[in-house]
Amino acid sequence: MTTPARAFLPGLELSRILYEEAVRPILDAELPGLRYAAARVGPGSEVLGFDTARSADHEWGPRLDLFLEPADANAHGERIHRLLAERLPKQVRGWPTHFRHADPADPVGHMELTDGPVDHRVGVRVAGGWLHGQLGLRRPAAPGGDLPELTVRDWLAVPQQKLAEVTGGAVFHDGVGTLTRAREALAWYPDQVWRYLLACQWQRIAQEEAFVGRCAEVGDDLGSAVVAGRSVRDLMRLCLLLEREYAPYSKWLGSAFARLPRAGELLLSLRGAVTAGDYATRERHLCDAYERVAAAQNRTGLTEVVDPARRPYHDRPFQVLHAERFAHALARTVTDPELRDLPLTGAVDQWADSTDFLGRPGAVRAAVEALG
Repeated sequence: MTTPARAFLPGLELSRILYEEAVRPILDAELPGLRYAAARVGPGSEVLGFDTARSADHEWGPRLDLFLEPADANAHGERIHRLLAERLPKQVRGWPTHFRHADPADPVGHMELTDGPVDHRVGVRVAGGWLHGQLGLRRPAAPGGDLPELTVRDWLAVPQQKLAEVTGGAVFHDGVGTLTRAREALAWYPDQVWRYLLACQWQRIAQEEAFVGRCAEVGDDLGSAVVAGRSVRDLMRLCLLLEREYAPYSKWLGSAFARLPRAGELLLSLRGAVTAGDYATRERHLCDAYERVAAAQNRTGLTEVVDPARRPYHDRPFQVLHAERFAHALARTVTDPELRDLPLTGAVDQWADSTDFLGRPGAVRAAVEALG
């Protein structure tokens, strides 16, 4: 069957309608009294609120996550899947609930109307198991199935994208409580971890801020521009940290940054730094941005005030912030013994950005342990 034309609807709204108008009535009629949570969390641009009509070309549509207690998942999970396959409407607001697979070996689904049972995207899960897998935790769930309290190493081994996928999206109903409690616990880093990560982000900037000038000095303007782009990326992630917002992976980093209250005052400088055709302009825009972000750091009150003005790089003719001054000021406020003795390398996605690596929790955990 062909798919009808329809107006784009944000995925979270589509998920809410799917739950309220289709899934909840079926569960109420067939399994009255069942305790569950209904949400749209995990991977997907709609979870972070960045979906557009383009998103509808794969694994986007009327989707929902149902979280049951372990005993109920074992007793009713398969039945719920079958009930929904047989009784879900074929479409919601014009968007098919059936997902076809062009290649049986390819798990990516594409919406398509069907005359038969619906191959739907309503997952039935156990909250504790899903959270452990999402966060790459090794330890068992706490009594009652709740997420165990994360250790320092746990926090450092979870990419911010994964934390955003758990705390983003929407919960439409929670009769179990496990998911809601986990989202509250993971809403932001503990204070000491936050201070440490801020110190590490400033340290990243300090490591390369002089290279913009050094590359240009030897005639490598392309290299200078590449380093400037890396510095802009680090500044954007730093701003998200300062605003207590998890940074998504590269596709959505700029979109997430643009939502920040201070983005407007920085956009001109950051764009100027990455589009400049000469070193002098590039350096000026970068230093303007450094000073604004440094002033914002001072306004947090996390450390003593550090002079936010640009300055020469030792006796070389390059203007920099000397960002290590902010890194060291923050590091002095880290009193947690497990964090205090760590190098200023930070969480895993502050020093690694390979998707294939970050998607392997065991390898990530081993690397984080090795750095410690």
